[in-house]
Amino acid sequence: MEALSEAKHRGEYIIMNVLGDKAIVRRLSEMGMISGKKVTVISLSTDSSGMMIYFQGQRLAISLDIAERIVVRDIKEKAGDKLHSLSDLKIGKSGIVRKMVGDRALRRRLLDMGLTNNTMIKVNQIAPLGDPIELMVRGYKLSLRKRDASCVLIEEM
Repeated sequence: MEALSEAKHRGEYIIMNVLGDKAIVRRLSEMGMISGKKVTVISLSTDSSGMMIYFQGQRLAISLDIAERIVVRDIKEKAGDKLHSLSDLKIGKSGIVRKMVGDRALRRRLLDMGLTNNTMIKVNQIAPLGDPIELMVRGYKLSLRKRDASCVLIEEM
């Protein structure tokens, strides 16, 4: 993990944390810059100038000061931990989809629901008897059977 201002190459990053006083953190969260969101670096910071990013369908120029407060991780960077099944994730925990297992029809159906590689997922609720699991994926709620969720391998955040 590193500050956005220290990004070494252009490409996609995941926001891990936003640092600073309450006013700045609140302002950035109002813009949608919260942990788990994806940001694409268009141009790297040079000297004391800011940088260009692509975030939620918009090109934004941000100052070096703001970029230093946003902690990111390269989306392609592996954490080194082994992959866990989505069905093992606890309420409130989140992860990044890394791999799908199972038959072709099931993988296709999960992909159609938005569970693609490098997608951030958060477990919102689990039914009282443990099945199904309610997830937050790409800004919407998705319910999955535990059997189907066990075919999604994630990297826990």
